[in-house]
Amino acid sequence: MRSIWRTLDRGLARDIGLVCLADALVGVSYGAIAVGSGFPLWAPMLLSLLVFAGASQFMFVGIVASGGNPLAAVAAGLLVNARHVPFGFAVGDALGRGLLGRLTGSHLMIDESVAFALAQREADRRRAAYWACGIGLFVCWNLGVVAGAFAGSAISDTDAFGLDAAFPAVLLALVLPSLKDRAARLPVLIGVVVALAATPLLPAGLPVLLALVGVVAGAAAKEPKSLEGAH
Repeated sequence: MRSIWRTLDRGLARDIGLVCLADALVGVSYGAIAVGSGFPLWAPMLLSLLVFAGASQFMFVGIVASGGNPLAAVAAGLLVNARHVPFGFAVGDALGRGLLGRLTGSHLMIDESVAFALAQREADRRRAAYWACGIGLFVCWNLGVVAGAFAGSAISDTDAFGLDAAFPAVLLALVLPSLKDRAARLPVLIGVVVALAATPLLPAGLPVLLALVGVVAGAAAKEPKSLEGAH
């Protein structure tokens, strides 16, 4: 493990540290929102240790707190984390060869650790960036959640501090980068329209799942072009 920290240069370590600090602040908001929404103090802490996926955790808390079915919340979280499948193929070499190392590395696989790893050209730096970011974020996120959970138990109204905006802000942050790709705009637009239209009619959690029709529509729109290219 020492070789990982020695491989990092000062600039990369600084960038990873700043991301860890930012995620710790988001973790504070998550813990406060979860407890302020009626979850027991231990719930956001346990989720952060076992799930360790900010967007999915925010989605689960948001759906359940608004009266949605917990199973629908779990399904929505799994769908959000489906992006980790291609992530695993992209950074598989950074996880190591041992079973324990690969399992641990898979648990630390989040957007930031993958992004830092893919930005490095050398294999040693890619592995070092992945593990340094993953471990740093795991520690900082969980410390932030603990602090936020205790703060949420003391604050009667977390909405008054604007912490409720953290959940949609996280989801928006995940979506915005994909909008640079013209092909991604149609599925996103369709998903947003479907979710907004279904929200007044369906229980919480289901509109998010229905928004996946945007992905189907996007795939259908690409298929004719691929057929034309084949000819």
